[in-house]
Amino acid sequence: MTWEQIHELDQQMTLAVNSIHSGFTDHMMLAFSNIRIWIPMYVLVTVFLFIRLGWKKALVAIASIALTFLCCDQIANIFKDGIARLRPCHDPYMVSEGLRILEGKGGLYGFFSGHSSNSFGFAVSSYMAFRNDSRKRYRGYAAWIFFWAAMVSISRIFVGKHYIGDVTVGIIFGVIAGLIFGLAARWIMKRLPEKYPAAEDCIKK
Repeated sequence: MTWEQIHELDQQMTLAVNSIHSGFTDHMMLAFSNIRIWIPMYVLVTVFLFIRLGWKKALVAIASIALTFLCCDQIANIFKDGIARLRPCHDPYMVSEGLRILEGKGGLYGFFSGHSSNSFGFAVSSYMAFRNDSRKRYRGYAAWIFFWAAMVSISRIFVGKHYIGDVTVGIIFGVIAGLIFGLAARWIMKRLPEKYPAAEDCIKK
């Protein structure tokens, strides 16, 4: 399959997904697409990292999450400028075919989606950070944070800012970046003292 055929398929699939809407879904997708709305969630995650891991490990975890964000965001920008694939909202064909645009068009280029890579990078790296607290499994957090990341990614198609291909590549890159920095953080944390000493150590004291 040629690049032109892949691009045409991506266009048709994106138009099909973008056309699914109602008043409720429009508002919901706009909410998930707006990163600023989720700042309280980031703050809450940060607070719980300190509570569950102790300040030293929490700082390592926060650094890994921040580096994941930085990596995803900057690499996405490099790809956007290097590949120069127009966002669907800037593509005359997509607009003429009825693409629904629910928010500002943003920059010209959209491959790959920074929202998708950032959200999945955050989900993976933060979940891996909490897993360093061996007393909890954090299944509830995993269910929420990966649902949130998926909805942020999907919302970019619904608001007309990205193709499905942009989002898919963004997700893959975010997961890889989150794993790399999450594993690096885990390696460092294993060399830090435990916040909660082992029971036998307490008995000895």
